[in-house]
Amino acid sequence: MREKQGEGEGEGEEQHRSFEITESSTSKSRTCAQSEPHAPFPDQVLENVLENVLHFLTWRRDRNAASLVCRSWYRAEALTRSDLFIGNCYALSPNRATSRFTRVKSLTLKGKPRFADFDLLPLDWGAHFAPWASALAQAYPFLEKLHLKRMSLTDHDLALLADSFPSFRELVLVCCEGFGTPGLAALAAKSRSLRVLELVESVVGLEDDEEVDWISCFPDTHTNMESLMFDCVECPINFEALEALVARSPSLKKLRLNGSVSMAQLYRLMLRAPQLTHLGTGSFSATEGAPLPDQEPDYAAAFQACRSLVCLSGFREIWLDYLPAIFPVCANLTSLNLSYADVNALQLKSVIRHCHKLQILWVLDSICDEGLQAVAATCKDLRELRVFPVDAREGTEGPVSEVGFEAISQGCRKLESILFFCQRMTNAAVVSMSKNCPDLVVFRLCIIGRYRPDAVTQEPMDEGFGAIVMNCKKLTRLAVSGLLTDRAFEYIGKYGKLVRTLSVAFNGDTDMALKYVLEGCPNLQKLEVRDSPFGDVALRSGLHHYYNMRFLWMSSCKLTRQACQEVARALPRLVLEVINSESKAGDDIEILYMYRSLDGPRDDAPRIVTILH
Repeated sequence: MREKQGEGEGEGEEQHRSFEITESSTSKSRTCAQSEPHAPFPDQVLENVLENVLHFLTWRRDRNAASLVCRSWYRAEALTRSDLFIGNCYALSPNRATSRFTRVKSLTLKGKPRFADFDLLPLDWGAHFAPWASALAQAYPFLEKLHLKRMSLTDHDLALLADSFPSFRELVLVCCEGFGTPGLAALAAKSRSLRVLELVESVVGLEDDEEVDWISCFPDTHTNMESLMFDCVECPINFEALEALVARSPSLKKLRLNGSVSMAQLYRLMLRAPQLTHLGTGSFSATEGAPLPDQEPDYAAAFQACRSLVCLSGFREIWLDYLPAIFPVCANLTSLNLSYADVNALQLKSVIRHCHKLQILWVLDSICDEGLQAVAATCKDLRELRVFPVDAREGTEGPVSEVGFEAISQGCRKLESILFFCQRMTNAAVVSMSKNCPDLVVFRLCIIGRYRPDAVTQEPMDEGFGAIVMNCKKLTRLAVSGLLTDRAFEYIGKYGKLVRTLSVAFNGDTDMALKYVLEGCPNLQKLEVRDSPFGDVALRSGLHHYYNMRFLWMSSCKLTRQACQEVARALPRLVLEVINSESKAGDDIEILYMYRSLDGPRDDAPRIVTILH
């Protein structure tokens, strides 16, 4: 998932000015009302001023805070909100959302919890978009943008979107499923104003679906397409239609291709669109079985012609002989995603030595510690690093370790976000990261395996994670792993005052661990726990805080149905879903998913889901 950090940067001054406008405008209105005894409808004047002021608030948390001031602010904020974010599609009904917010032009809607990505939810769990599609079609005729994440939608839903919104411009589907190329074809044919179509890590098409040439359905005339991403679409596409679409889209800035696009075809597309800023390369290889051309195209020249290119991704299949082709653009790159490319340290170094402006880097651990050391030596402006495992099996000796991790901490001191998979780690390396990179906002260290201690001292990893929460004052997201005792969680509860998301897997000692967290982290919104020895006492310790959270997920812990039932009775505005496989017997709970909802339990839960009352 691409999670953008620092979205609030540069907004502080504008927000401060907006508060000044609110105060001065309100005072002026009151003065006028007092000096002019016959001034008509002073309350209406104040509300008009307030609505104008609220347009300056763009961050949703500021919006939420403004709506809580009083009734008039609540009404004005609803009337002026054009961008709506709903973090859980079951937190409220579609009708409740559309009746309160009547002027929405952009909607972001999230469905299944994150652990759906790990196949821990049944396939038919829910998060269906159909009720939302119907409500949006009736309430928001001027809807322009729709972003969905982990939702289940059908071809009919996509066709309804295309028919209902004449000004529809932007559709982003992240980790969604249930739709296929017929739905994409309907959207392409009918949404004449479409500018952005991004399909990210979504499952497109079912086994028995008929594939449709959806690329050919875009209008034959000049288009306003700015972003087209379909790298997750596995079926082949009509390349001639794609090339023609790219040629008649002069505003196209972002293009991400699937694996059916060969290197030679990529070359032709780049010649058609030298204005690209973001490029997903597709296979980055020749088509298997295709005859080799008499003269190989000058791929390096094609890349060099794309002078605005700042982001490269894709590389799902890579011929290493083609790797030097990207050298001409490396100097301008700020983002490079090699997370599907099994390159080694030597190959990475040939690329990374040119990337002095790089801020975002995703790689596989095949680059080894040597590759991470090269990144640390070159990428001094790096803000986000993700290192994924080639082989995530427990017990294997991983190619990256505390050596490369510590090198990154010493060389990339502007780091704000890190996701790091490894087989071994030390407290000393994590402490070094906490001291050298105090601006960390996201820290996710995934030590593969159960209860792995410090690789050198064999001590628990308590002091390393304790140092992270103590020294990184901006930390909002934390994932812990390795051998941890209650002391590590005591550190989190004591110092992690800004932590909003905490992920715990394969670690922990006693129920006191979660008690420390739930009592000590006032901003905690999302708590994800799996395969850890926490039980009923830990669950009950959060009764005071659950209403303030978006959700709690606990799987393969030591919960009982009785304790979950007690929580359900004590907190009636929360929904507690118990998900047990058919083989699970007795009072033990396999999965507990708890979230707040304004409209109570949903009515589309499958048989495997039991909602406690």
